[in-house]
Amino acid sequence: MAAGHPIKSIAIGSFDGIHLGHKALLDRVDAAVIIERNSGYLTPGYKRSLYTHKICCFYHFDKIKGLTPLEFVLKLQTDFPALERIVVGYDFHFGKDKAGNAELLRTLCDKEIIIVEQVTFEQIPIHSRTIKDFLKEGNIKMANKLLGRSYVIEGVVVQGQGLGKKELVPTINLRTEGYQLPLEGVYATRTCINGVWFNSVSFLGHRVTTDDSFAVETHLLDTDIAEVRGVVLLKFIVYIRCNQRFETLEALKEQIDEDIAQTKNYLNTIVQ
Repeated sequence: MAAGHPIKSIAIGSFDGIHLGHKALLDRVDAAVIIERNSGYLTPGYKRSLYTHKICCFYHFDKIKGLTPLEFVLKLQTDFPALERIVVGYDFHFGKDKAGNAELLRTLCDKEIIIVEQVTFEQIPIHSRTIKDFLKEGNIKMANKLLGRSYVIEGVVVQGQGLGKKELVPTINLRTEGYQLPLEGVYATRTCINGVWFNSVSFLGHRVTTDDSFAVETHLLDTDIAEVRGVVLLKFIVYIRCNQRFETLEALKEQIDEDIAQTKNYLNTIVQ
């Protein structure tokens, strides 16, 4: 925080995705203490900070996993000398071999400890793993509801097959790392290039009709951008169809035209 305004309250967790359950903790504090593991994420690394206005402080799991519960508490008190309140979830564990839980935190620490109970949406418990499961099923609508926002991934533009522009429709091909990708298939999406969002239809999965390589590619609707470089964001709105094999490129092109029409119809009927 700004000079003269030290951090007095923190929430601790992995905060993967900054979903509605996480917001129930973050709404009560000055800062988030994020445990970073460098594994498949809804929102990797520092990108979590894009979805909260709270200060984000990172502990890498490999650096703290050997600390006993008491050593972990002492570290918090050293790193946050003005600390008055700690907020954790009901299922919080800490210390070597997860030896500590929320109740032990109350015993070891003389600060105010707030334990937030499980948050649900339509009776579904909100957890990062639950959101990942919905993504794997292609249930983007439910994943987005639990996130409280549309799921977004980031990718770097790479060279594609060259088939799109010549035989099908022009696409921007992306290389993504660190994200939990949704089920293979076609999605109504929005694509952000240089800070500007465009309606789009996107495919991710193995190109089973052509070279069977894995691809993440997006086609901008009613927009022609000559060349795109660098980092692009992809926001998933709704699942259109599963990944399919087609006998000819002509058959694939017909299906892509149908995908585009369906996506336009859907995106034109929702508030974005």
